[in-house]
Amino acid sequence: MRLPAMPVRLGVNSAAVIGLAAAALAAVPLATQAQAATPRVTQDRLTPTALTAGSTATASLAVHSSACFTVRTLGVGVRDAAGRNLDFPGSSGNVRICPAGVSITTAARSLPAGSYTEFGFWQGTDGVWHNLASHTLTVSAAKTPPVTPPVTPPLTPPVAPPVTPTAPATAAPVAGKSLVWSDEFSGPVAYGSRWVGSTTPSYRYGNHNPDDNKLDWLDPSAVTVANGVATFTASPSSHTLENGNQAWTTGLLTTQGSTEGFQVRTGDYAETRVQLPSAEGAWPALWTWKNGTTGNGEIDSFEYHPDNPNLLELTNHVSPAQDYYTNAAAIAPGTWVTIGTYYGATSVDWYVNGVKVYSDGHGVGSNWSAYLILNLSVGAGKYHPAPSGTAPFSFAADYVRVYR
Repeated sequence: MRLPAMPVRLGVNSAAVIGLAAAALAAVPLATQAQAATPRVTQDRLTPTALTAGSTATASLAVHSSACFTVRTLGVGVRDAAGRNLDFPGSSGNVRICPAGVSITTAARSLPAGSYTEFGFWQGTDGVWHNLASHTLTVSAAKTPPVTPPVTPPLTPPVAPPVTPTAPATAAPVAGKSLVWSDEFSGPVAYGSRWVGSTTPSYRYGNHNPDDNKLDWLDPSAVTVANGVATFTASPSSHTLENGNQAWTTGLLTTQGSTEGFQVRTGDYAETRVQLPSAEGAWPALWTWKNGTTGNGEIDSFEYHPDNPNLLELTNHVSPAQDYYTNAAAIAPGTWVTIGTYYGATSVDWYVNGVKVYSDGHGVGSNWSAYLILNLSVGAGKYHPAPSGTAPFSFAADYVRVYR
């Protein structure tokens, strides 16, 4: 079922600021050799890289550190060609950074057309500012809409066509379905009541499963929630697996074992919106599981491996069928994509960004049910590359919704 590999925070804004610089410099704390013990912070992800003038956008920053510590401020900086600071608003305060990583999303802003330098930054509790790696942020000019010539109205007004109401934001692409269960990740993970993150019967040893070419060692703390997004972070673990491989701590959410014990069943449509990872070894998926049923009740809404950057694996293990869906315009590392699955009795149908892309013609039968699993696995290298280093990597999810 696994596809083989195919500057200090100062900006110069006016002459008056320059005149005060000498006096202010003594008050600005700078990093010294005495602060060499400060943990090293590494920038893992920084977006966006492109904007359109006149439109607003947020910035996303993911970092990890060599040891856990708290910073006073964590944000995303922007400078224009003249060196003026035009940072994204909404920096986060009192942020705990650990080797497992943390991510933030700023408030939105717009920028004039041009080329800018964008970078993550943090401020220690000693007041010292630290800039992280930078890249170019290109803001393209907004397209000017064509001018429509005036139209002389006819003597008799035309009859207006009937108006088709716009589908609500929560509508499913499968007709006649209503939302029955969801997690929008608007608060901390509801461990116990809604999700379990420490163990799953789908793993031989409960919290790890080397038999399936996985380096996973489950830890609920590897799933964090901020700004309506759940981030799953994988990082090297101190545990050693039964086959001698070093494990990686990572995150998994399953409804099995929770108080709700929610299960999807025949006729349901499940959907998630995720940001695909780019790191080698990353193996995210939305799938189902139930011991003792045909194929263990497993339907893979998707599996993804960055070495096949434009491909999703769509698999029915209940009544075996599979498709490798490829679409470079929709599937790529760092891209947000919406993936849905209709669990039909005679056919399982898969949807990408609201469009049906595959029907297996097999289905799950009339009495099928199973638990949901959303996770980030770490591949051990048999079918797809294992991690090439020790840097943590992550995978993000906006929501999980089920319609019935």
